[in-house]
Amino acid sequence: MTDIEIARNTKLDKIVDIAKKIDIDEEYIEQYGKYKAKISSEVYEKLKDKKDGKLILVTAISPTPLGEGKTTISIAAADGLRTIGKKSVLVLREPSLGPVFGIKGGATGGGKVQVAPMEEINLHFTGDIHAITAANNLLASLIDNHIYYGNELGFERVVWKRCVDLNDRQLREVDTGLSNEKKMVPRHDKFDITVASEIMAIVCLAKDINDLKEKLGNILIGYNKQGEPIYSKQLNAQGAMTVLLKDAIKPNLVQTLEHTPAIIHGGPFANIAHGCNSIIATKLALKLGDYVVTEAGFGADLGAEKFLDIKCRKAGIKPDAVVLVATIKAIKYHGGVEKEKIQEENIEGLEKGIDNLYRHIDNLKNKFGLNVIVALNRYVQDTEKEIKYLEEKLAQKGVALSLVEGWAKGGEGARDIAEKLVELVEQKENFNYIYDLNDSIKTKIEKVATKIYGAKGVEYSEEALQEIEKIEKLGYDNFPVCIAKTQYSFSDDPKNLECKNDYNITIRDIQLKTGAGFIVALAGKIMTMPGLPKVPAAESIDIDENGEIVGIF
Repeated sequence: MTDIEIARNTKLDKIVDIAKKIDIDEEYIEQYGKYKAKISSEVYEKLKDKKDGKLILVTAISPTPLGEGKTTISIAAADGLRTIGKKSVLVLREPSLGPVFGIKGGATGGGKVQVAPMEEINLHFTGDIHAITAANNLLASLIDNHIYYGNELGFERVVWKRCVDLNDRQLREVDTGLSNEKKMVPRHDKFDITVASEIMAIVCLAKDINDLKEKLGNILIGYNKQGEPIYSKQLNAQGAMTVLLKDAIKPNLVQTLEHTPAIIHGGPFANIAHGCNSIIATKLALKLGDYVVTEAGFGADLGAEKFLDIKCRKAGIKPDAVVLVATIKAIKYHGGVEKEKIQEENIEGLEKGIDNLYRHIDNLKNKFGLNVIVALNRYVQDTEKEIKYLEEKLAQKGVALSLVEGWAKGGEGARDIAEKLVELVEQKENFNYIYDLNDSIKTKIEKVATKIYGAKGVEYSEEALQEIEKIEKLGYDNFPVCIAKTQYSFSDDPKNLECKNDYNITIRDIQLKTGAGFIVALAGKIMTMPGLPKVPAAESIDIDENGEIVGIF
């Protein structure tokens, strides 16, 4: 059966009953049908003095086109913890329509470990991303309207972009204001995908609705002729944007196919943004469960680094254990094995590709000082010889391996990792950030590039150097850095899979996000508006004569 068929053949619990599992009364949820709900902020206030549960971060080796199943492992681990009698809560990001209709086709797990209702979560869900799109574009329209009616604030350069939650490469470079109206000022501009919008980051980093409003007002939207910054609050835009986001800031409650409570909220990409669900969702889950399983996007060099250096710093939290997801076929892929031969037993390919796994382990264990376990997402073609080889190699590194078969067996297939995690979260750790906030902007970037990416150094374009100098003069140099980089390699070259030779990271542009409170450094050729593949998943997505959605997987 396909993922969507498995989901449809599973009877879900009503969302009020899921809420009761984590001690949320019906009066504190706003139902979106039978199986989805928003959680009121009053719940956190009631529980704020309750001791936090244990936080488990799920990340992965560098991703490949083959897929590693990080979301699948996250769901399996949460279900596995429930299987052994633990009170677990799952916390994930919301899927973006870009990948759903692009290359991925969905982001709700697979097999017997899925969050549900999967079609609704993958499509409009509760409208959060639409609200973020609207708030982003409202601000853009207010800026251009202000310029049209006289430009009292003296905009010389507008840095705020419009967005849409779809992959559309045609919008990477656009000309706007071409109606030839008398007072219209044409401008060359760009679009971002919504999940790269600063407003998405703000929703995910805000503590509450008042903090959200303040951060929205602090967004840098342009500069005047004197080079002085202009902020959203100077247009009185923050109130209207907050109104659009008043429901979007509330976490969404759903469930897994095994009825484990799942909070899904916020969805920034990890290659072009900071890659984590909201602080509100994670901190709430820590009050609701004894074990909280959360996920950071793409490989540990991206999502996990940003989770630890940005989100944990801002939220005042840290993980008690990290699950590093790997697959036999992905390790072989990083060892140069051709796709056509990836399913064949190949110990030599494993030997060549295992360095990618080692480097992520070293970063998490020795650079960040965290407790790490490797979750092997098992596929039917994996041989006992390959599994044994990997287990022995990891044992030499002092890292446990857990064979996870959640896709085929559900929570029961994750019993082993659940039991190991219960022990691992109690072990002592020595958590460190990679850089200090008082480091210079270049020092922060260089510490991430050399310590985490393994680069020899960092090269900067003239434009990037000018922006760094401007940020330093404005006094925002104590912000954390969010490096936008390809997910496929430790380097900034997506084709450099093995990273055997010395390489530099090239920073071509710097963007200041005063609302979210971080600095984006764009490395290599990374784009903040993805494009569709030659054959997009949208071509296979349809609705049949019975009104059933097909093609989402």
